[in-house]
Formats: sequence, structure tokens, C-alpha cells
Amino acid sequence: MSNPSYSRMLRVNSLIKQVLAEAIEDLKDPRLGMVTITGVDTQKNLRSAVVYFDTLNQEDVESALEGLKAAAPRLRHLLGNQVHLKYTPSLDFRHDSSVTGGEYIDELLRSISDNTEGRENEPD
Repeated sequence: MSNPSYSRMLRVNSLIKQVLAEAIEDLKDPRLGMVTITGVDTQKNLRSAVVYFDTLNQEDVESALEGLKAAAPRLRHLLGNQVHLKYTPSLDFRHDSSVTGGEYIDELLRSISDNTEGRENEPD
């Protein structure tokens, strides 16, 4: 039997992610041009949420974080208007390094595979 509060939090996180992603697209801040919201983790008491983001260029992470922090009050206000919860959570933005980490692991696996194939083709 599934836990109904867990299912509810998944829906809340998904809804917050969707609303923030759409709101960020509408902002005029050039630092947020290539920002993607990758996930949201809201506390059970709905008082705060960690919002994970990534950028197309890793060099833009710091400026994107500054832009998101500057836009946080506006984003929170928009969130409160569109998502009707008991509390509107405060937003804590964090860079999601899982995409970069996944690319690094993929690169390592490819190099291992290439080295293994090279050894199989060598004469004994």
C-alpha cells in the first residue's frame, strides 16, 4: 500500500517545478536564459523548497544562481498566486550537478569500453 503523503508531496513538487519553469521563461533577466529546473524537494511542512537547476553552459552556473536568488521573491509571489497551498514555500536554489556527473561517468565508461575493444583486437 502506498503512502498517500508521499504521493501528495510528489504532486506538490511536480506542480511547483512546472510553475517555476514557466515563470522563469517569462522573466527578462539575461542570466536566466538557459536555466532549466530539474527538480524540487519541498519540506513536508511546506515552509521551504529546494529548487534544483542546471544551465546549458557550466560557466553560467554562478550568474544563473545570482539571477535566481534575485528573482526568488517574485517567483515565490507567482507561485503563491498559482499554487494554492497552506503555505507558500521559501525557495532555495541549488545547482543540480547530477547531469554533469552523469556525463563524466558516461565518458569514463566509453573510455573503458574503447580500451577493452583495443585489447581484444591485439594479437596474442
